[in-house]
Amino acid sequence: MSKIKEWIAAHPNIWEFILFNVLSNVSTITRFVLTWIGTAIFVNSMKILSPFRFLIFDYTAESSHGLGGFLTFLIAEVLAQVVNFFVQKNWVFKSNADFGKSAPKYALLAVIIVVVNLILPGHVTNLCINTFHMGDQLAATIASVVNTLLAVVVSYPLLKFWIMPKDAKETEEKKDAE
Repeated sequence: MSKIKEWIAAHPNIWEFILFNVLSNVSTITRFVLTWIGTAIFVNSMKILSPFRFLIFDYTAESSHGLGGFLTFLIAEVLAQVVNFFVQKNWVFKSNADFGKSAPKYALLAVIIVVVNLILPGHVTNLCINTFHMGDQLAATIASVVNTLLAVVVSYPLLKFWIMPKDAKETEEKKDAE
C-alpha cells in the first residue's frame, strides 16, 4: 500500500484523472438502477406508453415506451447527474467551490453533454456505416467510444478549472483583497 500512496503523492494529477474516470461509474450505476426502476414503474406497472415528442426527444416508436420511457430517461439522467456532481466535487476534485456558483455551471455542462450524447451517435454511426462500410455493431461501438471520449475531454478540464476548482474560496478571497 505504501508504494501506491507514494505513486499517488508523486502523480496527483494522473491520480485525479483516474479517480474522475473510475468514480464517474457511480453515476452510471445510478442511471442503470433508476432506469430499471423507472421502467418497472412507468412502463410495466403504470403503462404510460402514449407516444411522446418534445424538442429533440422522440419517444413515438413503440419500442421507446412513449411517455413512460421519457420519464424514466429524464429521472434517471437528472439523478445520475446530481450524484455525479457531488462525487466529482467532494471525492475527485475535493473542491470547496461555492455550491451556488458551481451547481448551475455543472447543470449547464450536463445538459450540453446529454444533448450531444443524444444527437452525435446517430451521425457517427451513419458515417461509419455509409462512408467506411462498417457493420452495425462496430459502428455503434465506435459511436459510443466517440461519445465517451468527447464527454471526458470536455468535462474533465471544465470541472477541474471552471466548475469545481480547488481552493476556490481562497482564490476569490485573494481577488477581493486586491
